[in-house]
Amino acid sequence: MGISQALLSHYEKGIRECGLDFLVRAANYYQVSCDYLLGRTPHRNGAAVCGETAAGEGAIPLETETPPAPDYHLQVLVNSLHIVFGILKKINSEGVTQHVSAYLSDGVYKMFRMLYSARGKNPQEVFSLDRQLCVAQTGTHMIMEEAQAQYLLEGKDLKDASGIDPEVLPPLSPGNLLNEYPQHAPSLFELVQSTERSISR
Repeated sequence: MGISQALLSHYEKGIRECGLDFLVRAANYYQVSCDYLLGRTPHRNGAAVCGETAAGEGAIPLETETPPAPDYHLQVLVNSLHIVFGILKKINSEGVTQHVSAYLSDGVYKMFRMLYSARGKNPQEVFSLDRQLCVAQTGTHMIMEEAQAQYLLEGKDLKDASGIDPEVLPPLSPGNLLNEYPQHAPSLFELVQSTERSISR
């Protein structure tokens, strides 16, 4: 790339910062975007989180310093769920779909109830589960739904659903997800990375 090994070593160790010309050369060499090299997007092609709109309208770039939190996170979740349910459709198992859906519904229920109940004066008639027990109950239910979905995916039968033959599971990779879901995959990759960063803190 037209520089010495010593200078490259200084770049790698953070002793010196590279110039824009080297950044462009490195992006061309590795066939990735400059934003990817700079850590502004997790996607080699520089893809941004986009909505359902055509031609990228409504896209929410990952590099936005202060994205509108509710809209941004909603779009990331909606796009990611689009892929999750796309994969479920390919697997074509009512049992797996039911358990995955129940798991996700439990999470939404828990967060909605927490937000709804934060103001103590809001009427609680909409809920039938005991307020003090519901967090433990829904958490336990989520663990069971996840375990049953995993059980089926490992090819084991439940009393109401047959295990999945490994041969029918779709082959998945970042590349084929980007090809099949170009509008949604960047959101899912962002969700994976931000979740792992949050857990690792």
